[in-house]
Formats: sequence, structure tokens, C-alpha cells
Amino acid sequence: SPDRAAPERAPKIYTRTGDAGFSSTFTGERRPKGDPIFEALGATDELSSAIGLAGEFSSEKGHTFVDQLHKIQCMLQDVGSNLATPLSSAREAHRKRTSFSEQPVLELEQWIDSYSEQLPPLRAFILPSGGRSSAALHFSRAVCRRAERCVVPLVQAGEADPNVAKYLNRLSDYLFVLARYAAMKEGKEEKIYIKPEP
Repeated sequence: SPDRAAPERAPKIYTRTGDAGFSSTFTGERRPKGDPIFEALGATDELSSAIGLAGEFSSEKGHTFVDQLHKIQCMLQDVGSNLATPLSSAREAHRKRTSFSEQPVLELEQWIDSYSEQLPPLRAFILPSGGRSSAALHFSRAVCRRAERCVVPLVQAGEADPNVAKYLNRLSDYLFVLARYAAMKEGKEEKIYIKPEP
């Protein structure tokens, strides 16, 4: 009947616009999917997924830092927005919408200091271990380092904000400290590197 509103249709997940191997930046530029910008975006997305998994394990153990992990995932969306806006083709309006400040870096430093003060001193090389929460956080740290390696060339080329690279650098430190903290809170043993006998 004409009185009934037509049901809203959800947008389709697939668009077919990337079938030829190209994708669009936020500025509307079409680039090959192998472009360093999309490598960096993919690594950042993978990092957020790894942190999400670590957050689920940590939530099961009742860790209070899970809210911080969620906030970091939101910040990584902002990292992605900055990366998807290459400065060489961005208009001022694009830059304003996707700028990335130093404040999140300073916040990570505060969190790192807070957890570090509660940990026993580091006397050996630690292997990723210490229970599921800790091991997942160590895995996130390794993915973070890769994301950072993808982002640094973009920053050096003047295509991304230097604070994005700083954030990822500090985030890997945070994830390392948090992995140790999770193991300590759960009473799990951290495995250390032992040089094999010849």
C-alpha cells in the first residue's frame, strides 16, 4: 500500500570497484592495491584485529586494561584515516579531518610508566608466553612493529603525519609492557630465552 514506507535496504558489502586491482584513497585518488599506502592500511587493520583478539582473552580474565585496548582500536581507525589521506594530494579540508595529534602518544607513555612501575625488572630476553592474554599481546606487539615499518617510509616521504609513526612506535612498547603485566596479574610464568647447548 502507498501508506507503507519501503523497507530500507542495507548497502552491499561488495562494490566490485577493486576487482581490477585498484582502490581509492580518502582524497579520491585511485592507486594499485600494492601501493605502500594500502600496505600500511592493511597492517594497521591487522594490528587492530590482533588487539581485538588480545582484548577478548584479557576480558575473559577480568583485566581492567581492556578499555584501554578498545580506545587504542579506535585510535587505529584515526591512524588509518591519516594514512588514507596522502598529504601530496590532500586538500586542506582533508588534512583537517584526518590530522593526528601528539596527545595519544603522550597518553600511551603515561600508561607505559604506570604499568612499568608495577613490574619486576627485566633481566632476560622474554619469549612470547605468559598465558593467552600475554601471548596475544606479544603477538599484537609484533604486528605493531610491522605496521610501523610500513608507515615510516610514508612519513619519510611526507605522505603521513610523523605522529602516526610515533604512536605505533610507542604502542609496541605499551603492548610489550602490558603483556608482562597480564602475565604477572594472572600468575603465569614468562618463558625466557635460554641459549641451546652446542
